[in-house]
Amino acid sequence: MKTERYMDENTLIRKSIKVLIDTLGPVETVRFLNLPRKKRVESVKRHREWQKTLDKNKFFDEIFGK
Repeated sequence: MKTERYMDENTLIRKSIKVLIDTLGPVETVRFLNLPRKKRVESVKRHREWQKTLDKNKFFDEIFGK
């Protein structure tokens, strides 16, 4: 069985940037890298938001059956 090896992060980043530049061009690559990232909702807040939309009876029926 062949052992797989990960490349180091610097090599991975350099190769990835090269592929992006070759494919998209330098302007679109920079634009892509600077896209705003969606902020992750904190897990307790996300759970509470989910609970607000939850129909308890329907949920229990789906989990435990009628």
